[in-house]
Amino acid sequence: MTDCKQTVWTFPTVKSKKVTADFGGGDITSSAGALLLRQADRKIGLTREAARLIPDERCPGKIEHTIEAMLRQRVYAIASGEEDLNDHHQLRNDPALQAAVDRTDVLASASTLCRFENAANRRLAGALQSLFVEQFIASHKNAPGQIILDFDATDDAVHGRQEGRFFHGYYDRYCFLPLYVFCGSQLLCAYLRPSKIDGAKHAWAILSLLVKRLRKQWPNVQIIFRGDSGFCRWKMLRWCDNHGVDYIVGLAKNKRLTSRGAEQMEQAKSTFEATHEKQRLFGELSYAAGTWDRQRRVIMKAEHSIMGSNPRFIVTSLCDDPQELYDAIYCARGDMENRIKEQQLNLFADRTSCHQWWANQFRLLLSSMAYILFDTIRRLGLKGTELARATCGTIRLKLIRIGAVVLRNTRRIRLHMSSSHPHQDIFALVVRRLE
Repeated sequence: MTDCKQTVWTFPTVKSKKVTADFGGGDITSSAGALLLRQADRKIGLTREAARLIPDERCPGKIEHTIEAMLRQRVYAIASGEEDLNDHHQLRNDPALQAAVDRTDVLASASTLCRFENAANRRLAGALQSLFVEQFIASHKNAPGQIILDFDATDDAVHGRQEGRFFHGYYDRYCFLPLYVFCGSQLLCAYLRPSKIDGAKHAWAILSLLVKRLRKQWPNVQIIFRGDSGFCRWKMLRWCDNHGVDYIVGLAKNKRLTSRGAEQMEQAKSTFEATHEKQRLFGELSYAAGTWDRQRRVIMKAEHSIMGSNPRFIVTSLCDDPQELYDAIYCARGDMENRIKEQQLNLFADRTSCHQWWANQFRLLLSSMAYILFDTIRRLGLKGTELARATCGTIRLKLIRIGAVVLRNTRRIRLHMSSSHPHQDIFALVVRRLE
């Protein structure tokens, strides 16, 4: 039978010009900016160092894809917006991704990458978390005077029968409960946990490890532990007191705190009723819950607006003005939630669909490595530009997902990107800064 498969498609004319389309363009990629990820990676040596931590138990004579190549393939693909292993059935032939991974031939298959992920274990997870801390330390040319460590937990919904899945009453679904630690925009820890635990579980141990390592590098640095009321545990605060670590942590309101702040709340309410303008009054008190070892300084915000009363409390070891502490220090922790959103929404940290626990932890760390590369581009390459505070998703859209025709021969690889790309100057600036 005659093969009548159509290979050229005709569309309506444009200014009397015939419009046709076909798939005969040769090697073309939609992610030419993956080379920026490679440049950022070479700048800080992230995947090179991570690959050294991953044991390879394969037969040396039968290895086609190295650990480093597979790690880069997976991390760069996640950063480029390709979150699933199944995507690599096609991605393994993408010429830009091949060049970014330092190869010119076909990359690892989805099944090979699946075996790679499922070989992860507890030791590897701990080693990679330590690597993130070392990367953070190496990013500072000089010892910082102050470091604020932001702790926060989030939900990671699961829809299968994964190991360690439990139902969480607050989130009203089966999920994991990963713990993140950031310092500014820089990620220090992404720790997967089951959801049947207290939200502050293991935060104390992680804080202790971080403080010991940071103090070893910078003995005189001021370290501040910052978190919401879910991390207000008096034994953790006592540990901070005993080890010279400052803290500013949310404190859940209760009848006793509310009664002690009633006078200020009433004042804020009466002033609002007189002026019809939102009122915010700040004060402080000494407070200890019945189980605490001693009283601590508590900052109170007495707020009243058209929505009614909104008292807030924070416990802190810092001695600055109450309003300055609340507005400039404590409220700044909200930016960490944006970083977590980048991880989950832009970099697919919630794609924890493996059955085995440590494979899912490894996937979270792969997403974390993609985030670190984006943050490197943002901190070093985009400083002072219109994208200096852009999210990972925006950076990917404007600088990574760029279409290009790829020409390869025995001597060179050339990526011809669009002459009308609107961010050519920024792209060129990032390349120069990351060299």
